[in-house]
Amino acid sequence: MTRFPFCLVLLLPCVACTAPAATTSTIMRSPEGSRTASAAERDLHVPDFARRPYVPFNRVDAVAIALREWRLFEQPVDDDPPGTRPVPPPDLKPEREPGLWERVGEYWWLGIDATQSASAWTGKHDEYGNEFPAGQDGEFAWSAAFISYVMRTAGADDRFPYAIAHSTYINIASEMALHQTTGYVVTAERPENYPPKPGDLICLGRGRAGKLRYDDLPTSRGFGGHCDIVVTVAPGQLSVIGGNVDDAVTMKHIPVTPDGLIATPDGTPVDTRYPWFVVIRILYDSETESPPAVTSMR
Repeated sequence: MTRFPFCLVLLLPCVACTAPAATTSTIMRSPEGSRTASAAERDLHVPDFARRPYVPFNRVDAVAIALREWRLFEQPVDDDPPGTRPVPPPDLKPEREPGLWERVGEYWWLGIDATQSASAWTGKHDEYGNEFPAGQDGEFAWSAAFISYVMRTAGADDRFPYAIAHSTYINIASEMALHQTTGYVVTAERPENYPPKPGDLICLGRGRAGKLRYDDLPTSRGFGGHCDIVVTVAPGQLSVIGGNVDDAVTMKHIPVTPDGLIATPDGTPVDTRYPWFVVIRILYDSETESPPAVTSMR
């Protein structure tokens, strides 16, 4: 993949940046709260501790899961302007290294519904187990799968819109904010009004979608995009983690206003490197905990 941290827009049906338009919908359950048969089929890969879940869906676990994966990839940090770092040789891409391509496979397997062929992808294999050339890895971009993995493993159950495209849950979060749908744990917030908390997502459009603004949501079609999960909040700066950034799970530091906002009052991003245009507030079950501090950052 290219070093730029966003997934590539493709014409294939299974991609990480584009997807069919999100439709207004409501999660359906029986009066007893049990899943429908189709939901059970989608969740065949989900471990019981996340399906039930064993503990309430909370920020501490979501942040800890993201930090754990970052440490597994040896704690990379990329605060350079996009496109300025040299692309590593194909055989040095972290996503293809022993132990890490399998981990990317777990993001697909656990984060994406079992009914989708993409759930069988890895960092270097398609659903048939065929190894694809490193130069074609943009067709298997996994940044949205990583976010889905974090939310699924943290116990969001069927209340998060797991997807291979960031635009899917960005649009649904907008529908939640506009009261056009119910039942999800995501809601869109204006970046000039809402200071992100640890466990929330900050998102941008990529390519032709780079000019998207909050008022453009929800869109009628999928679009190229990327989201990172906030892991720490400090004066003047957020630390965020995203998947498929430099072919790894990578941290970035995002400047914010003194009030912790990622945009100025007119909606202009404070970070001149990236066109952040929406914050996805995650509606965790428990809001009483303080996220753990990052003990090691490079």
